[in-house]
Amino acid sequence: MTGYINTIADLEAQTYGLNTMGSIGNELLKAQGGISGIHTAFNHGHATSAPSGINANLYNIMYGQKVWSMLNRECNALSVISKRPYTSSGWRVLAKRAGGGSGNFLAITGNAALNDALYGADTLRADRIGGVPENASLDSQSDGLMSIAPEYDLLNTSPKIIAHQFEFSELSMEMAAIDDGIGDIRAQLREDMGKHHSEVQNAMLVMPLEHYQPVSATNAADVMERNYTSLLKIVSNSDEIAELADNSGGNLVGSETDQQIDTLYGKLRSASGNEYLDSEVSFGDGYLSAEARQLTLTVLNDMIRRLRVAGGSPKVILTGYDTLQTISDLLQAQERFMDRKEIVPTVNGVRGVKGQEVGFRVSTYYDIPMIPVAAMTQTGTNTSLISDMLFLDTDHLWLSVMKPTQYFEDGISNGNPFGVGSLGNKALYRTMGEMGCSYFKGQGKITNLL
Repeated sequence: MTGYINTIADLEAQTYGLNTMGSIGNELLKAQGGISGIHTAFNHGHATSAPSGINANLYNIMYGQKVWSMLNRECNALSVISKRPYTSSGWRVLAKRAGGGSGNFLAITGNAALNDALYGADTLRADRIGGVPENASLDSQSDGLMSIAPEYDLLNTSPKIIAHQFEFSELSMEMAAIDDGIGDIRAQLREDMGKHHSEVQNAMLVMPLEHYQPVSATNAADVMERNYTSLLKIVSNSDEIAELADNSGGNLVGSETDQQIDTLYGKLRSASGNEYLDSEVSFGDGYLSAEARQLTLTVLNDMIRRLRVAGGSPKVILTGYDTLQTISDLLQAQERFMDRKEIVPTVNGVRGVKGQEVGFRVSTYYDIPMIPVAAMTQTGTNTSLISDMLFLDTDHLWLSVMKPTQYFEDGISNGNPFGVGSLGNKALYRTMGEMGCSYFKGQGKITNLL
């Protein structure tokens, strides 16, 4: 019917007109010798090569301008850590009490055999902790009034420079804007490289201690120190470090890296008097394959108790999806499901108290949020391990930012090809900062879990 489009042939006629013979024009097909319409079936959706046939050059597979990411590039560890301005290259810490040691408890004993002069000692006599007689003499050993003082220490660090560079030619920028291109190639690369910049910083924060080992003589131990200090290194203690390097304990790190892993903010954890650097770490009996242990609620509750006794208050638990699922299975197994009827008992007209709903929230444990991190490591030699767990008090753990992430670009698009030395553009992302911690005993870690 004239004036109506009922078929593809009608559409062709409306678009290209009729030839002198009254048939559909095929001017577009003459170069190929074709006489049929362009409504040939599009049947190469799964083809791995260009379409074939008489109309092979008339259409191509179109890919669209959107680039879809097929990769998981989450950065949860980087996201949950608080950010603070970088204001100093170090900080002062209270390393030891004026008396009573540097442990979680004030060390007191009832042993009267201790010297009366040990008023500021690591272990105090119960009768010499501050009680003095009337009109006590100053600096009197007999009256128990001696000058004592706490001990302080200095921790130092330097900002780390994290940078990623990329480039694109002038020709690629122009070609991407035509044909089957993605349009603005710079915008796409900026997006993808920005995600990569964040993803790598997240990987630094959950870097396994085993990766601190140099891989060659040219890869010096201090190369790893160019990265952010890993949370796995901050939340550690001298016992764990010794076990990691113990040949009978799994030998997860070589002897040449012992000092590197042991060194934190300019101090050696293993040195006498540096116990304040030790966090609460639960790794069981050791890191041998047979020494891996099952994750139980007792293990979780023990860590939370130890942290609270130490004065910490964990704000978040970082772990992997596998560990989160294991915890979910432990908690859900304790729930009981019955018919959902509400019963309020009465006895002789006295009405009972309505019961409360029970259950567990998988997203929290003892009201502490559990955040899964895909890149979380598994520490130990057993091949069936699940991810480690970090109990973080973020009030005392932060990322000191000297310069936030910035984007730089220069080149021919900016009229300066000589600046980059090529007929194109170069760009980079750069962030400057470092991890800081002001209270190590308030941080916890559970490793070597099945």
